[in-house]
Amino acid sequence: MSRKNAIILGVSFVVLVSLIWYFSSSSVESSNTIIVEVQKGTFVIDVTTTGELEARSSENIKGPNANSLRNARIHRYMIEDIVPDGTVVDSGQWVATLDRSDLQNKITDQELEVEKLETQFVQTQLDTTLTLRAARDELINLEFTLEEKQIVVDQSLYEPPATQRQVKIDFEKTQRALNQNIENYEIKHQKANADMKEVATKLQKTRRVLTEYNDLKKEFVVVAPKSGMVNYKRDWSGKKQGVGAQISMWENVVATLPNLSAMNSRTYVNEIDISHVQDGQKAIVEVDAFPDKSFTGIVHEVANMGEQMRNSNAKVFEVMIQIDGFDSILRPSMTTKNSIITEIIDSVLFLPIECVNIIDTVNFVYTPSGRKQVIPGKTNETSITIYEGLEEGDEVYMIAPEGADEWSMELLDPEIVKKYNPIAIEETKTEEKEKPSKKDGKRKKGRGGNINK
Repeated sequence: MSRKNAIILGVSFVVLVSLIWYFSSSSVESSNTIIVEVQKGTFVIDVTTTGELEARSSENIKGPNANSLRNARIHRYMIEDIVPDGTVVDSGQWVATLDRSDLQNKITDQELEVEKLETQFVQTQLDTTLTLRAARDELINLEFTLEEKQIVVDQSLYEPPATQRQVKIDFEKTQRALNQNIENYEIKHQKANADMKEVATKLQKTRRVLTEYNDLKKEFVVVAPKSGMVNYKRDWSGKKQGVGAQISMWENVVATLPNLSAMNSRTYVNEIDISHVQDGQKAIVEVDAFPDKSFTGIVHEVANMGEQMRNSNAKVFEVMIQIDGFDSILRPSMTTKNSIITEIIDSVLFLPIECVNIIDTVNFVYTPSGRKQVIPGKTNETSITIYEGLEEGDEVYMIAPEGADEWSMELLDPEIVKKYNPIAIEETKTEEKEKPSKKDGKRKKGRGGNINK
């Protein structure tokens, strides 16, 4: 390489390094000297949570009749097949098929029981027929015997008295035997009727149970009671009950048909923020699936008791937000971002929360004129209010400039600081309560002015 080319290459390298150093240092400097202006206006304090959409009301798609299941001693059944979650169905359209194996076993056993009782019915019928026939034959024979005895009695008129007496006794014995057999026949007939009725009743009951089982079997094919969108039911753990899920007889719901015209957002607020959330507060609901749209709502229900989140030690409280209006894009189970507005402060100074620093309980900001002590107020997720120390339009560094720790600190008047000291405020309230009231004094005319706190 020639000397000239080496010089050119060296100069180019130096220039390149200088440019890289210049732009990188400028970038660092600009990143460390971000300046924002103090804003004045309405300050919104909210609690932000994630939640899930659900219908405000819905119709249950129920499984087989609970009483029939109880009679069949089927306490649980499984979903064998079901339409995909979110499927739109018409009234009467197939929704799910339930596992009928347990019921089918009972039907088979019942069919065998019916067959057994039918055989027993025929056997009892034959037995009673033969028994009654034998009893009737015996009665007929006794009637003939009695008639013969009567002839003998008639012929004994010319016999000695002892012979007549003997013949008459035989006649009376035969008469008594006939009467006894007639009574026995009535008893046997009643018994035969009772036996037949008992077997017939058992057979009828068994057939009725078999019919109920067959009718119940038809209910294991579930259809939609009306048109709508099928939404899987969730179990106690929040898992959707699809194919293979176990359904209890006591909660006999296979799926639901939500009313999409009125939606809620179910969310959970941690125990730190729940004290700020109340019924009737306004909320802004955003749906993750449609980030460019937002909906207004109102807090409708706040749980009194907390619960522990799964796989976490955090305690949360369930909050239900009613969404205003109707939009066809809203569907159950969509994830939502909920901003519950807990407080609105009008005409207050505020700036990004990163601007405020603290050293030994002294809150301050970095300004082009140096460090200034400030009295901060309430905060939201991004900003903080300022009670004292700044004015609207003042410029404040978001990140401390290089060497700013050496800047002097402009402190506020101690009386102003004391005014915003929580202990001092509490003492002032106590003193005002202890002041004697003037019960006998005259009422002041007009209205009093506002008290500046």
